Amino acid sequence: MAALGLAALLADAEGVRQSVSEALSLCAGTVIPSQFLFLAATSLLVMLGVGEVLAPRLEFLMWPLFRVDGAGAAALLLGLVGGYPIGARTTAELYREGLLRTDEAERLLAFCNTANPAFLISVLGAGVFGSVRTGVWLWLIHVLSALLTGILFRRGAERRDGSRRRITARAVPFSQAVVQSVRRALDSILGICAFVVVFYVLARPLRGLSGLAGAAAVGFVELFSVIPRLTADRAGFVLASVLAGWGGVSVLCQTLAVLADSGLSPRNCLVGKAVQAGIAGGLALLAAGYVIG
Repeated sequence: MAALGLAALLADAEGVRQSVSEALSLCAGTVIPSQFLFLAATSLLVMLGVGEVLAPRLEFLMWPLFRVDGAGAAALLLGLVGGYPIGARTTAELYREGLLRTDEAERLLAFCNTANPAFLISVLGAGVFGSVRTGVWLWLIHVLSALLTGILFRRGAERRDGSRRRITARAVPFSQAVVQSVRRALDSILGICAFVVVFYVLARPLRGLSGLAGAAAVGFVELFSVIPRLTADRAGFVLASVLAGWGGVSVLCQTLAVLADSGLSPRNCLVGKAVQAGIAGGLALLAAGYVIG
Protein backbone atom coordinates (compact mmCIF):
# COMPACT_ATOMS: atom_id res chain seq x y z
CA MET A 1 0.00 0.00 0.00
CA ALA A 2 2.82 2.38 0.91
CA ALA A 3 4.63 1.50 -2.32
CA LEU A 4 1.50 2.25 -4.36
CA GLY A 5 1.12 5.58 -2.58
CA LEU A 6 4.73 6.49 -3.30
CA ALA A 7 4.30 5.50 -6.94
CA ALA A 8 1.21 7.71 -7.21
CA LEU A 9 3.10 10.65 -5.75
CA LEU A 10 6.00 10.15 -8.14
CA ALA A 11 3.64 9.84 -11.11
CA ASP A 12 2.22 13.27 -10.35
CA ALA A 13 5.31 14.93 -8.92
CA GLU A 14 4.48 18.37 -10.35
CA GLY A 15 0.93 18.28 -8.97
CA VAL A 16 2.23 17.20 -5.57
CA ARG A 17 4.79 20.00 -5.59
CA GLN A 18 2.04 22.49 -6.36
CA SER A 19 -0.14 21.13 -3.54
CA VAL A 20 2.72 21.29 -1.04
CA SER A 21 3.40 24.88 -2.08
CA GLU A 22 -0.27 25.77 -1.60
CA ALA A 23 -0.36 24.02 1.79
CA LEU A 24 2.76 25.84 3.00
CA SER A 25 1.23 29.14 1.90
CA LEU A 26 -1.91 28.19 3.82
CA CYS A 27 0.18 27.48 6.90
CA ALA A 28 2.12 30.73 6.59
CA GLY A 29 -0.89 32.88 5.80
CA THR A 30 -3.59 31.32 7.99
CA VAL A 31 -2.58 28.50 10.32
CA ILE A 32 0.48 30.01 12.00
CA PRO A 33 -0.94 33.55 12.43
CA SER A 34 -4.21 32.20 13.85
CA GLN A 35 -2.78 29.44 16.07
CA PHE A 36 0.78 30.12 17.28
CA LEU A 37 0.03 32.85 19.82
CA PHE A 38 -3.02 30.96 21.05
CA LEU A 39 -0.88 27.85 21.59
CA ALA A 40 1.71 29.85 23.54
CA ALA A 41 -0.94 31.73 25.54
CA THR A 42 -2.89 28.62 26.53
CA SER A 43 0.26 26.85 27.67
CA LEU A 44 1.29 29.93 29.64
CA LEU A 45 -2.11 30.21 31.31
CA VAL A 46 -2.07 26.56 32.36
CA MET A 47 1.46 26.86 33.74
CA LEU A 48 0.52 29.99 35.70
CA GLY A 49 -2.44 28.21 37.28
CA VAL A 50 -5.58 29.07 35.33
CA GLY A 51 -6.87 25.56 36.05
CA GLU A 52 -6.52 26.06 39.78
CA VAL A 53 -8.22 29.46 39.54
CA LEU A 54 -11.20 28.19 37.54
CA ALA A 55 -11.66 24.89 39.38
CA PRO A 56 -13.56 26.16 42.45
CA ARG A 57 -15.40 28.88 40.53
CA LEU A 58 -16.82 26.74 37.73
CA GLU A 59 -17.22 23.46 39.59
CA PHE A 60 -20.94 24.15 39.95
CA LEU A 61 -21.31 24.01 36.14
CA MET A 62 -18.68 21.58 34.94
CA TRP A 63 -19.46 18.70 37.29
CA PRO A 64 -23.28 18.64 37.07
CA LEU A 65 -23.29 19.15 33.28
CA PHE A 66 -20.26 17.19 32.12
CA ARG A 67 -18.94 15.21 35.13
CA VAL A 68 -15.62 17.04 34.81
CA ASP A 69 -13.77 19.01 37.48
CA GLY A 70 -14.00 22.79 37.31
CA ALA A 71 -10.39 22.94 36.12
CA GLY A 72 -11.60 21.42 32.85
CA ALA A 73 -13.34 24.71 32.08
CA ALA A 74 -9.92 26.01 31.03
CA ALA A 75 -9.72 23.47 28.20
CA LEU A 76 -13.32 24.07 27.14
CA LEU A 77 -13.06 27.87 27.08
CA LEU A 78 -9.60 28.01 25.52
CA GLY A 79 -10.63 25.44 22.91
CA LEU A 80 -13.69 27.50 21.95
CA VAL A 81 -11.54 30.61 21.57
CA GLY A 82 -8.34 29.16 20.14
CA GLY A 83 -9.65 26.38 17.88
CA TYR A 84 -8.23 22.99 16.92
CA PRO A 85 -6.30 21.36 18.63
CA ILE A 86 -5.93 23.76 21.58
CA GLY A 87 -8.75 22.24 23.63
CA ALA A 88 -7.16 18.80 23.46
CA ARG A 89 -3.71 20.20 24.16
CA THR A 90 -4.94 22.10 27.21
CA THR A 91 -6.71 18.98 28.48
CA ALA A 92 -3.46 17.02 28.22
CA GLU A 93 -1.59 19.74 30.11
CA LEU A 94 -4.21 19.87 32.87
CA TYR A 95 -3.97 16.10 33.16
CA ARG A 96 -0.18 16.19 33.38
CA GLU A 97 -0.45 18.78 36.15
CA GLY A 98 -2.74 16.46 38.11
CA LEU A 99 -5.76 18.77 37.86
CA LEU A 100 -7.97 16.19 36.13
CA ARG A 101 -8.46 12.46 36.68
CA THR A 102 -7.98 10.14 33.71
CA ASP A 103 -11.71 9.56 33.23
CA GLU A 104 -12.44 13.30 33.49
CA ALA A 105 -9.74 14.23 30.97
CA GLU A 106 -10.86 11.60 28.46
CA ARG A 107 -14.49 12.67 28.90
CA LEU A 108 -13.45 16.29 28.31
CA LEU A 109 -11.69 15.32 25.07
CA ALA A 110 -15.07 14.39 23.59
CA PHE A 111 -16.24 18.01 23.42
CA CYS A 112 -13.45 20.51 24.15
CA ASN A 113 -11.67 20.24 20.78
CA THR A 114 -13.47 22.82 18.64
CA ALA A 115 -13.04 25.26 15.74
CA ASN A 116 -12.29 28.87 16.60
CA PRO A 117 -14.80 31.68 16.00
CA ALA A 118 -12.50 33.47 13.53
CA PHE A 119 -12.61 30.49 11.17
CA LEU A 120 -16.37 30.03 11.45
CA ILE A 121 -17.35 33.70 11.32
CA SER A 122 -14.72 35.21 9.04
CA VAL A 123 -13.49 32.38 6.81
CA LEU A 124 -16.75 30.45 6.40
CA GLY A 125 -19.37 33.10 7.15
CA ALA A 126 -17.93 36.16 5.43
CA GLY A 127 -15.68 34.32 2.98
CA VAL A 128 -17.98 31.56 1.72
CA PHE A 129 -21.50 32.87 2.41
CA GLY A 130 -20.70 36.60 2.19
CA SER A 131 -22.39 37.15 5.55
CA VAL A 132 -20.97 37.64 9.03
CA ARG A 133 -24.45 36.83 10.37
CA THR A 134 -24.28 33.38 8.76
CA GLY A 135 -20.86 32.86 10.32
CA VAL A 136 -22.20 33.79 13.76
CA TRP A 137 -24.95 31.21 13.32
CA LEU A 138 -22.37 28.59 12.36
CA TRP A 139 -20.40 29.46 15.48
CA LEU A 140 -23.45 29.32 17.76
CA ILE A 141 -24.45 25.93 16.33
CA HIS A 142 -20.87 24.72 16.73
CA VAL A 143 -20.71 25.75 20.40
CA LEU A 144 -24.15 24.29 21.19
CA SER A 145 -23.34 21.01 19.46
CA ALA A 146 -20.10 20.73 21.46
CA LEU A 147 -21.90 21.34 24.76
CA LEU A 148 -24.63 18.84 23.89
CA THR A 149 -21.95 16.29 23.03
CA GLY A 150 -20.37 16.87 26.44
CA ILE A 151 -23.71 16.27 28.15
CA LEU A 152 -24.17 13.01 26.25
CA PHE A 153 -20.74 11.78 27.34
CA ARG A 154 -21.44 12.41 31.02
CA ARG A 155 -23.57 9.28 31.15
CA GLY A 156 -21.99 6.40 33.00
CA ALA A 157 -19.52 8.63 34.86
CA GLU A 158 -18.63 7.53 38.36
CA ARG A 159 -19.70 9.80 41.18
CA ARG A 160 -16.68 11.62 42.48
CA ASP A 161 -15.33 10.92 45.93
CA GLY A 162 -16.05 13.89 48.18
CA SER A 163 -12.67 13.48 49.87
CA ARG A 164 -10.79 14.38 46.71
CA ARG A 165 -7.74 16.51 47.41
CA ARG A 166 -8.07 20.25 47.38
CA ILE A 167 -6.39 21.97 44.45
CA THR A 168 -3.90 24.67 45.40
CA ALA A 169 -2.26 27.25 43.18
CA ARG A 170 1.31 26.62 42.05
CA ALA A 171 4.10 29.16 42.16
CA VAL A 172 5.83 29.05 38.76
CA PRO A 173 8.31 31.81 37.85
CA PHE A 174 6.80 33.92 35.08
CA SER A 175 10.01 33.98 33.01
CA GLN A 176 10.27 30.18 33.15
CA ALA A 177 6.62 29.79 32.19
CA VAL A 178 7.01 32.12 29.19
CA VAL A 179 10.07 30.31 27.84
CA GLN A 180 8.52 26.86 28.22
CA SER A 181 5.16 27.91 26.77
CA VAL A 182 6.80 29.39 23.65
CA ARG A 183 8.88 26.25 23.15
CA ARG A 184 5.82 24.04 23.49
CA ALA A 185 3.90 26.25 21.08
CA LEU A 186 6.70 25.97 18.53
CA ASP A 187 6.71 22.18 18.77
CA SER A 188 2.93 22.09 18.43
CA ILE A 189 2.70 24.48 15.46
CA LEU A 190 5.35 22.52 13.54
CA GLY A 191 3.33 19.35 14.06
CA ILE A 192 0.07 21.06 13.05
CA CYS A 193 1.58 22.47 9.86
CA ALA A 194 3.12 19.10 9.00
CA PHE A 195 -0.28 17.42 9.19
CA VAL A 196 -1.94 20.23 7.21
CA VAL A 197 0.61 19.78 4.40
CA VAL A 198 0.35 15.98 4.34
CA PHE A 199 -3.44 15.86 4.32
CA TYR A 200 -3.76 18.77 1.91
CA VAL A 201 -1.75 16.67 -0.54
CA LEU A 202 -3.70 13.49 0.26
CA ALA A 203 -6.97 15.34 -0.36
CA ARG A 204 -5.79 16.44 -3.80
CA PRO A 205 -7.30 13.49 -5.75
CA LEU A 206 -10.64 14.12 -4.02
CA ARG A 207 -10.71 17.69 -5.30
CA GLY A 208 -11.51 16.23 -8.71
CA LEU A 209 -14.90 15.06 -7.42
CA SER A 210 -17.82 17.37 -8.12
CA GLY A 211 -20.84 18.54 -6.17
CA LEU A 212 -21.62 18.23 -2.48
CA ALA A 213 -20.29 14.68 -2.38
CA GLY A 214 -16.90 15.90 -3.58
CA ALA A 215 -16.90 18.76 -1.06
CA ALA A 216 -17.86 16.37 1.74
CA ALA A 217 -15.07 13.96 0.79
CA VAL A 218 -12.46 16.73 0.74
CA GLY A 219 -13.69 18.25 4.03
CA PHE A 220 -13.74 14.85 5.69
CA VAL A 221 -9.98 14.64 5.13
CA GLU A 222 -8.83 18.28 5.45
CA LEU A 223 -11.06 21.12 6.58
CA PHE A 224 -9.26 24.05 4.97
CA SER A 225 -9.32 22.41 1.55
CA VAL A 226 -13.12 22.42 1.41
CA ILE A 227 -13.50 26.22 1.62
CA PRO A 228 -13.46 26.92 -2.16
CA ARG A 229 -15.91 24.06 -2.78
CA LEU A 230 -18.72 25.07 -0.42
CA THR A 231 -21.82 26.57 -2.02
CA ALA A 232 -23.53 29.60 -0.49
CA ASP A 233 -26.91 27.92 -0.10
CA ARG A 234 -28.77 25.82 2.48
CA ALA A 235 -26.99 22.61 1.52
CA GLY A 236 -23.62 24.36 1.79
CA PHE A 237 -24.59 25.77 5.20
CA VAL A 238 -25.48 22.34 6.58
CA LEU A 239 -22.35 20.76 5.10
CA ALA A 240 -20.16 23.53 6.54
CA SER A 241 -21.66 22.92 9.98
CA VAL A 242 -21.11 19.16 9.77
CA LEU A 243 -17.51 19.47 8.57
CA ALA A 244 -16.63 22.11 11.18
CA GLY A 245 -18.00 19.80 13.85
CA TRP A 246 -15.97 16.88 12.50
CA GLY A 247 -12.79 18.89 11.94
CA GLY A 248 -11.25 16.53 9.41
CA VAL A 249 -8.84 13.59 9.61
CA SER A 250 -6.01 16.12 9.61
CA VAL A 251 -7.29 17.68 12.85
CA LEU A 252 -7.72 14.26 14.44
CA CYS A 253 -4.09 13.45 13.62
CA GLN A 254 -3.03 16.81 15.09
CA THR A 255 -4.94 15.84 18.21
CA LEU A 256 -3.22 12.46 18.36
CA ALA A 257 0.10 14.28 18.18
CA VAL A 258 -0.64 16.58 21.15
CA LEU A 259 -1.93 13.60 23.18
CA ALA A 260 0.95 11.29 22.24
CA ASP A 261 2.92 11.49 25.50
CA SER A 262 0.00 12.23 27.82
CA GLY A 263 -1.20 8.67 28.45
CA LEU A 264 -4.78 9.64 27.54
CA SER A 265 -6.83 7.54 25.14
CA PRO A 266 -7.96 9.45 22.01
CA ARG A 267 -11.05 7.24 21.58
CA ASN A 268 -13.50 9.72 23.09
CA CYS A 269 -12.07 12.49 20.95
CA LEU A 270 -12.73 10.53 17.76
CA VAL A 271 -16.22 9.40 18.79
CA GLY A 272 -17.02 12.84 20.18
CA LYS A 273 -16.18 14.57 16.90
CA ALA A 274 -18.43 12.16 15.00
CA VAL A 275 -21.27 12.80 17.47
CA GLN A 276 -20.74 16.56 17.34
CA ALA A 277 -20.77 16.51 13.54
CA GLY A 278 -24.14 14.75 13.58
CA ILE A 279 -25.63 17.14 16.13
CA ALA A 280 -24.23 20.18 14.29
CA GLY A 281 -25.73 18.94 11.03
CA GLY A 282 -29.14 18.44 12.62
CA LEU A 283 -29.13 21.89 14.20
CA ALA A 284 -27.97 23.49 10.94
CA LEU A 285 -30.73 21.71 9.04
CA LEU A 286 -33.29 23.16 11.44
CA ALA A 287 -31.84 26.66 11.21
CA ALA A 288 -30.95 26.73 7.49
CA GLY A 289 -34.31 28.11 6.32
CA TYR A 290 -34.08 31.03 8.72
CA VAL A 291 -30.37 31.75 8.28
CA ILE A 292 -30.05 31.38 4.51
CA GLY A 293 -33.64 32.21 3.56
